[in-house]
Amino acid sequence: MNRIEKVMNAPRPYLTDGGMETWLFFQQGFTAPEFAAITLVENADAAQALQRYFEEFLAMAQAADTGFVLDTNTWRGAECWAEALGLTGAQLLRLNEKAVDFAARLKDRWAERVPDIVLNGVIGPVGDGYAPGKTPTIEDSRALHRSQIEVLQRSGVEMLSAMTITNVAEAIGIALEARDVGLPLTISFTVETDGRLPSGDLLGEAIEAVDAASGGYPLWYMINCAHPDHFRDAITAGEAWIDRIGGLRANASRLSHAELDNADALDDGNPEEFGALHAELATHLPNLRVVGGCCGTDHRHVQCVSRHLHSPQPA
Repeated sequence: MNRIEKVMNAPRPYLTDGGMETWLFFQQGFTAPEFAAITLVENADAAQALQRYFEEFLAMAQAADTGFVLDTNTWRGAECWAEALGLTGAQLLRLNEKAVDFAARLKDRWAERVPDIVLNGVIGPVGDGYAPGKTPTIEDSRALHRSQIEVLQRSGVEMLSAMTITNVAEAIGIALEARDVGLPLTISFTVETDGRLPSGDLLGEAIEAVDAASGGYPLWYMINCAHPDHFRDAITAGEAWIDRIGGLRANASRLSHAELDNADALDDGNPEEFGALHAELATHLPNLRVVGGCCGTDHRHVQCVSRHLHSPQPA
């Protein structure tokens, strides 16, 4: 059984990390254009910080006796972001390679302690993760994401995750490109306080549309970048598409995306409540595979989620 099959058949959800960018920028004091952690790949201090960051999550997975989905810090790594980041396209793609190498070396260091680590190549939207702006067509999406997907595939990732996706056409384009290179894929949609995508689409309709256009290619779908209260009603409605939800990476804060964009300080919410809400949501998600966090979350939040979902913990 390969690592992807193990995730699909695991008796308990794998862990992943929290809000890496908000942790780096708000809690650790690093800065980068466009919230692009990938630009810090060659920064020795940032690399040390990220190693500490991921190792604390990996230790949680070890304690919980579960697997871990290890993300690359490549969310802003699509070639179309190069100009905004002050780079050439070739330079940005090279940073993708270095980000995969960093994650792969970390995986090797922890392989004996956490045998089931999936090296996961992260893709972000070509626009703002909180606002779709001009929505790309399916073909535009394929072209805009192609070079990053290809470099992640060549660099050795085992899976792709498209995070904070705001619209259906972009999700379809990513799914078709991932299918072309033969990499397993998960798609994570951002939702607003009303449970809809920023594009206005209902979450269930978006999932069904991507499945229809791609032959059901994504392994599963995730919800991210929203507080559990923002999508709880959709999850608890009991519709058939709920079976396709395999991951949760929620925000710590109940604030809307517009409020978060304008916030000067990090709203880290209530970690214990965050964990309890995940325990409730998990009862409605029969195929939950991965749990972690998104904006404003850190080790405290994911630890609380793990305590609720992975108890009793080993001594």
